[in-house]
Amino acid sequence: MSRKRKPLPQELVEVDIESLTHEGRGLTHIDGKAVFIDGALPGERVRFRYQRIQRRYDEGVAVEVLRASPDRVEPKCPHFGVCGGCRLQHLSAEAQIRVKQDSLEDVFTRIGKVAPQRWLSPLTGDHWGYRRKARLGVRHVVKKGKTLVGFRERGNSFLADLTRCEVLHPKVGEHLETIGEAIDALSIRDHVPQVEVAMGDGPCVLIFRVMEPLSAPDLAVLMSFAEREDFHVYVQEGGVDSIRPLPGQGIDLHYTLPMQRVRLEFQPTDFTQVNLELNRAMIDQALDLLQLQPDDRVLDLFCGLGNFTLPLARQAGFVVGVEGEEGLVSRAESNAAQNGIENVRFHTANLYGELTQQPWMDERFSKVLLDPPRSGALEVLDWLPKLGAERILYVSCYPSTLARDADRLVNDLGYELRAAGVMDMFPHTAHVESMALFERVK
Repeated sequence: MSRKRKPLPQELVEVDIESLTHEGRGLTHIDGKAVFIDGALPGERVRFRYQRIQRRYDEGVAVEVLRASPDRVEPKCPHFGVCGGCRLQHLSAEAQIRVKQDSLEDVFTRIGKVAPQRWLSPLTGDHWGYRRKARLGVRHVVKKGKTLVGFRERGNSFLADLTRCEVLHPKVGEHLETIGEAIDALSIRDHVPQVEVAMGDGPCVLIFRVMEPLSAPDLAVLMSFAEREDFHVYVQEGGVDSIRPLPGQGIDLHYTLPMQRVRLEFQPTDFTQVNLELNRAMIDQALDLLQLQPDDRVLDLFCGLGNFTLPLARQAGFVVGVEGEEGLVSRAESNAAQNGIENVRFHTANLYGELTQQPWMDERFSKVLLDPPRSGALEVLDWLPKLGAERILYVSCYPSTLARDADRLVNDLGYELRAAGVMDMFPHTAHVESMALFERVK
């Protein structure tokens, strides 16, 4: 028997905001119960409307700010508050990075039971037009008489009606309506659920996911759109293996790392960092922290297509890169060859599986770089002291698993957390990327 949902209070409620959650919402308490409020900042007094009543907490949205935080700014995007792509445009860029640093410090204390000996200065870059990789939703809305392209509305599954996006690279962010018009002209417009964006230093690829075959007129529409708007159009009719460029549209995407004299080519669906400027700064900082010497042997785990591996090889004696996806390893090997880098070797291995038979497990490495997904690197940590790792640089996209792994490294495996800091890879979102340096206790 299903329980009836409590009706939402209709009146606005006036509260003081105590803090900001890790998701970027204001936090207050009413009669001891936590309430998470979109659009509210710490220190503010707001009137809010309830949106959801839960057993342990409630959710709402700020309707009126009665006392504003000194960190509040006017959002640049006219769709802020409706679109779910950004949560923090109403918070100044300087305050955003402080919030992310505080978030990292909190999980280190709470989950990891560790503290860095020093905090790194935050890595920041341009706050607008930075995003070069994205997956955009597509939906034809009869009542609006058009096809929408972009991100979902905050708090529901509807697509936001966007005219532009300020965080996407302008090549895409200023042409969402144009992309929607091209899809609108297709006979299968109701069978195009998403468009994926991939971009490096140069051209932009759009991958149209299609659930029905394109007709000859449909192909003509997309070819004309690609030529007119200077996009390279690919289509995906099934799984990832089905992705193919339209005739004459295929291209080798690439990005450069000028300080390391490295050029990396990649396929549109390969994992690459969304923020190219921050990626370059991140690599520079990683090399500085590792203090590589000509006789260092370095192990790069979760190496992808060589984003860190090849810059490491420019300074170290030898580097071994390990990655679970065979296609990325193939691209890494090709990138090494094209850059004339010979002091590197790549292996394909499931780093969450059995590793004892891997050939590189019989080798010794003075330094290790870890760049795992959100799930972290716990499964490989116990091997690192056995491989000889004196210095470990951990690049994280999820603070909680970094803190968990820091606990293991520091409190069980004999390393010290020498330094840590955040990187603003995703400005205006609550997403926290960070970097931590561990050294073995002598």
